Amino acid sequence: MSNEIDVGILGATGTVGQEFIAALENHPWFRVTWIAASERSAEKRYADAASWQLAREIPHGIAEMLVNRCVPADSPSLIFSALDSAVAGEMEAAFAASGRTVVSNARNYRMEPDVPLLIPEINPDHLGLLQQQTETRQWPGKIVTNPNCSTIVMTLALAPLCQFGLRQVMVTTLQAVSGAGYPGVSSLDILGNILPHIPGEEPKMECETPKILGTLVDGDVRPHKVVVSAQTTRVPVVNGHTALISVKFNAEPTCEELINALRTYRGRPQLEKLPTAPNHPVVYLDDPDRPQPKYDVDREGGMSVTVGRLRECPVLDYKFIALGHNTVRGAAGAAILNAELMKIDGLL
Repeated sequence: MSNEIDVGILGATGTVGQEFIAALENHPWFRVTWIAASERSAEKRYADAASWQLAREIPHGIAEMLVNRCVPADSPSLIFSALDSAVAGEMEAAFAASGRTVVSNARNYRMEPDVPLLIPEINPDHLGLLQQQTETRQWPGKIVTNPNCSTIVMTLALAPLCQFGLRQVMVTTLQAVSGAGYPGVSSLDILGNILPHIPGEEPKMECETPKILGTLVDGDVRPHKVVVSAQTTRVPVVNGHTALISVKFNAEPTCEELINALRTYRGRPQLEKLPTAPNHPVVYLDDPDRPQPKYDVDREGGMSVTVGRLRECPVLDYKFIALGHNTVRGAAGAAILNAELMKIDGLL
């Protein structure tokens, strides 16, 4: 226990906050000692403050813990943020200015030039931006972000294919209702229906992807030249964002070369055997009717992205389908993996 790092969770009562709590139970490196949420929840027992939505029970130690206000006083040095973007910007800055390391799921700082937008398999070297962040903001702490949930699913499927000169991407998403939080979308709006607009989602996918796939040069990220066109929809699925993706390359890879690249893709989390890392960050299935959220969303604890149906595209070069768990790989699990990478790099 003496080697574990105490951590706190901002926004601990919400959907992503609950995933943080579940994922950190019995974590070998991190232990939750401090939780915080809105004024409405402050000073209540967590079990009374949270409308628990996960199939597993609330960990006993967390259930009895008192919820704090979202202020840095008495909080540990490592903070996971599941805050809504409406309040995350100011609050996360306050924690970083107080010397805390904030690993955030919120969008507020993702596109800031001195803030890493991190997927450890893809761009672990982008943690080098933290030196610039210290110099420009003069925070004793720091902020590291993970991307939008649908961006993570798509970009993990694209990263193995960059070696073929990725040029253009067209993507349509079928996003789960859990991505809207709790209570989320009204049943009268979503049952038997598809919502064709998710505010802010399309520009996130289009802007975040080039930064993630970009190259760190002299302390700055040079964005990848890929052009992304995104359409995002909400569908009556509980968990799992599906992305229908078409791609164009500079090279002329075969179908077999692309599938092999997906199946053999590994990154630093796999090489370092980080606790939350899946053995296979991308899993390719040959079955023509996969992936499906019903069967594939929880693959490797929800940390793998499942890809299938790769075939030639008559408009671009190839098209395929990717699926990932939006609140695990797309949110809490992504942030925890970021923190694990920071730990082995001596940044905590």
